[in-house]
Amino acid sequence: MTPARATGAGFAAVLLWSSLAVLTGATGAVPPFQLLAMGFGVAGLAGCALLLRPGGPGLAALRQPVAAGALCVAALFGYHALYFIALKNAPAVEANLINYLWPLLIVVFAALVGGARVRPAQWLGTMLGLAAAALLVTRGGRVQIDPVHVPGYGAALGAALVWSLFSVLNRRFDAVPSTAMAGACLLVAMLGAVAHLALETTVWPTPGQGLLILLLGLGPTGIAFWLWDIGTKRGDIAVLGTLSYAAPLLSTGLLLAFGQARPHWTQAVAVALLLTGAWLSVRGASPAGRTAAE
Repeated sequence: MTPARATGAGFAAVLLWSSLAVLTGATGAVPPFQLLAMGFGVAGLAGCALLLRPGGPGLAALRQPVAAGALCVAALFGYHALYFIALKNAPAVEANLINYLWPLLIVVFAALVGGARVRPAQWLGTMLGLAAAALLVTRGGRVQIDPVHVPGYGAALGAALVWSLFSVLNRRFDAVPSTAMAGACLLVAMLGAVAHLALETTVWPTPGQGLLILLLGLGPTGIAFWLWDIGTKRGDIAVLGTLSYAAPLLSTGLLLAFGQARPHWTQAVAVALLLTGAWLSVRGASPAGRTAAE
């Protein structure tokens, strides 16, 4: 696969992820770890079924080095646990946009982990992203964050850090086939089930919510990860970091369109700051830094 096609695959994952927030919000009272277990259970089983199809590679395609598997499982479990916790414990749009600091952080971490020098424009882009997060949690007023929402905001920031680091470190395992994602999804589902049984009370979804969880498992927590794995291993990671800013725009629009959030001027300003920060980060990357990111 050419780098351009791999980057396109990664962008397709971004488009699928734009529906993650609205689907998660529509699951209502289903607790975070239960949702994690059910969504990734669907993804893992569907992936294994695809491998076992006539003429498919079989379950042997799940094999991968321990380090690669551990990174993938830890990132998938950690990111989604934090993301679901954020959406269940903070206003949806604000938590979602704080989570979407990860495209900006991808550009910075690609330079730092790759050993390239981070230029002033990249640091300025990062500061604009942090300013966007501060604007969202304060809603343009004084620093009076509602204590009830602090766990949700913290979880959203943690999710951004986890996913950006994974996206950069994943390039070190470019020899591992993307089909191995199916096994990682099953392990994440098992971890989610253990955490759910230990920490939460089961809430059985309605038939409508069950359908949404099925869509969640097949799309944003399913095929999207196969596509993102291809993009981060074989595509242009800096370009993907920039293209990923389509997700907060689409995701916020869906949340507002489906009535899961109320519009506020700070949301529009935050999106503008995030986009400007992403543009500055990519523009500020040196040729050496971009080579390291690739």
